Amino acid sequence: MTMLVDVARLTAWLAILALAFAPLEHLFGHRRDRPRPRRLMADLGYFYLNGLAPALLLAAPLAAVAALVRRVTPAGYADAVAGLPVGAAIAIGLVVTELGSYWAHRWCHRSVWLWQFHAVHHTPEHMDWLVNTRAHPVDVVFTRLGGLVPLYLLGLDRAGTAGLVPVVIALVGTFWSFLVHADVRWRFGWLEQLVATPAFHHWHHTNDEHRDRNFAATLPVVDRLFGTLHLPDHYPTVYGVDRPVPPTLEDELLRPFVPPARPEPPRPEPAPTPSSTPAPREPVSSGS
Repeated sequence: MTMLVDVARLTAWLAILALAFAPLEHLFGHRRDRPRPRRLMADLGYFYLNGLAPALLLAAPLAAVAALVRRVTPAGYADAVAGLPVGAAIAIGLVVTELGSYWAHRWCHRSVWLWQFHAVHHTPEHMDWLVNTRAHPVDVVFTRLGGLVPLYLLGLDRAGTAGLVPVVIALVGTFWSFLVHADVRWRFGWLEQLVATPAFHHWHHTNDEHRDRNFAATLPVVDRLFGTLHLPDHYPTVYGVDRPVPPTLEDELLRPFVPPARPEPPRPEPAPTPSSTPAPREPVSSGS
């Protein structure tokens, strides 16, 4: 019964997202052709898979972290965190999860093994809102742990109204992640320096010399701080990865567990730059 309720909830969420983004992409998108049926079905498969599996896999480690923190945290600190105003707790929690997920995401682009899983998300050669769902469950679990574990370690899951901070961050983050993948031509001027936009995240998916940039989920200032921001006044012209894309969803899910025949060299760190438009570097051997 619980599974049926979860599927019904996901279906309702999918309908809301489709009603919000499909008309916007039709009116303001770069593309006029729509995804092929096979790709659409694969994306929908990922939508349901990643709506169900990661939550089950995350429950145990997050509960263990929360229990450990409760045992070792001084009572004075716990009371101070619990007494934070809800707005302040959410703002602090957003920054903490943003920093954690930034480094988890960046590591996915540096580690050969993690890239095997994360590359699934970068396989689409055209962007749209459903690309957000195309991700390997192992990758989803890893990046979410990167953001949530620091939140729980600091006891912010119990700040304000207990349990509210992670829920609000998850809801905002989920909707925002669909927005930044959407195929729209919008630009937002100075706001693009404050919050992630489609242009900001599309440059993360580029497959040219500017790849491996813009790792932040919602706050571009984190990329600026660590020298990985790239935000010119136009959109990328090429997306995807260098290697062939597996033909089926099953192949995409299983192939990351198989080591490559010839291990790829580590993906090099982009050179930090003081400006928002980094100097070009030589392409690496796999996609971004």
